[in-house]
Amino acid sequence: YHPSCTARMAPLGDGGAVDARLRVHGVQGLGIVDASVQPKIVSGHTTGPTIGTAEKAADLIKEDY
Repeated sequence: YHPSCTARMAPLGDGGAVDARLRVHGVQGLGIVDASVQPKIVSGHTTGPTIGTAEKAADLIKEDY
């Protein structure tokens, strides 16, 4: 059992907790980068998608700073 999708990436109106840039809705300066942001449960192990999410987050952070 690998918990995921508990803070899923989606619009706030659709029940999402983070936006497409992994920023928490309504909380300035806070982002999440782990398996909880995956919008749907993956069919395999969560490690691969989580590493991909972390790499994308690093790119987003570099864009901001």
